[in-house]
Amino acid sequence: MTTDLSYDSAPSDAAGRPAFDRERYLHMDLLRLLTCGSVDDGKSTLIGRLLYDSKSIFEDQLAAAETASKSRGDERVNLALLTDGLRAEREQGITIDVAYRYFATPRRKFIIADCPGHVQYTRNMVTGASTANLAVVLIDARQGVVEQTRRHSFIASLLRIPHVVVCINKMDLVNWDEGVFEKIRADYEDFAAKLEIADVTFIPMSALLGDNVVTRSEHMAWYQGPSLMHHLEHVHIASDRDLINARFPVQWVVRPQSDEHHDYRGYAGQVASGVFRPGDRVVALPGGFESAIATVEVGGEPVEQAFAPMSVTITLEDDIDVSRGDCICKPDNRPHVGQDVEAMLVWMADEPMHPRKKYAIKHTSRLARCMVTALKYRLNIETLHKEPEAEGLTLNEIGRVSLRTTAPLMFDPYRQTRQTGCFILIDEATNRTVGAGMILGPAS
Repeated sequence: MTTDLSYDSAPSDAAGRPAFDRERYLHMDLLRLLTCGSVDDGKSTLIGRLLYDSKSIFEDQLAAAETASKSRGDERVNLALLTDGLRAEREQGITIDVAYRYFATPRRKFIIADCPGHVQYTRNMVTGASTANLAVVLIDARQGVVEQTRRHSFIASLLRIPHVVVCINKMDLVNWDEGVFEKIRADYEDFAAKLEIADVTFIPMSALLGDNVVTRSEHMAWYQGPSLMHHLEHVHIASDRDLINARFPVQWVVRPQSDEHHDYRGYAGQVASGVFRPGDRVVALPGGFESAIATVEVGGEPVEQAFAPMSVTITLEDDIDVSRGDCICKPDNRPHVGQDVEAMLVWMADEPMHPRKKYAIKHTSRLARCMVTALKYRLNIETLHKEPEAEGLTLNEIGRVSLRTTAPLMFDPYRQTRQTGCFILIDEATNRTVGAGMILGPAS
């Protein structure tokens, strides 16, 4: 067995791992990314290579992977076993569930969602993509752009993932041929032109051998771009945050039951977007009562400002009616408030979706009941054609729907603010999530 690459860009401790600087770590940028693509394109192997070469693997994890690799008869350590954590995944050699892995380099912290490639697990890919800043789409150099490549790329576009890296993997199996790379690149660009993907980068690589994963490949001198790790460390994500539209969904009303704090009333939650500062004029929706921010607190200590994704407690100067599920925002920049919304819906249940059926809807911290009043069309992922004759949605299908809710929602179009533009549908009989939606706007 051979595992011969290393990640050497950081100062190391006695064990060879990057030295840990707690203060620097706390203030580093966090990049959330997912890997997606078709079956056996090498997604788990790629993540295993990133983890191994950045020395983010515990010795017992590596030992377990080595043992499992030997039992399978592999010639080298199968790095995919570092992410395929379920027993069924290891036995079948596939990824079933979304596997989340965490690691850091001297420049940035990372959370990786390793998504399944099989069609029947597309709904799991939606889960992993919902919070991602960047999508790594793997393509087998021998197979080129296939249906699942198009499906996952469309979902990445639908979920407004700002950055896409197309990794054309297994270049070692096509003799490092530049022509193969350029052909696949052209095919993908033709398809991506139909989608809303602003930033696309192409990298030829071999995840198994490590070429262009952490270090530049010696086998592809014709490629002058960065390695995947270099790109992940340097891609600009600061401007991806919505700092304009201030939205604060209230998760909890804080009322300490003590004589010392009997007048205290705070509103706890996570800032969805925008910036909040003491003294800012705000309005609480749907009630419409206005006040000003008295304090913004983190862990009971006041701070000068709060922005996404900080979890804070906000107190107001006036005692107005604010409850869980309400939204605190700026008076001159309000979300839509209404009970009728239009959305793109990804169906995630085995039981089909049919119009007029009732569901529970979870939007930010607000829970209500709703009904799908109309299915405008089903989207053919292969051709991107609209199918208005469709009568429902089955597992993994996507369509445009109209919803009517029992209580008003405070929402924005998903393309503007992801956090207030998304929702999930829940089957009240089973309490299972059956659909994930991206709001287009008020229903017309």
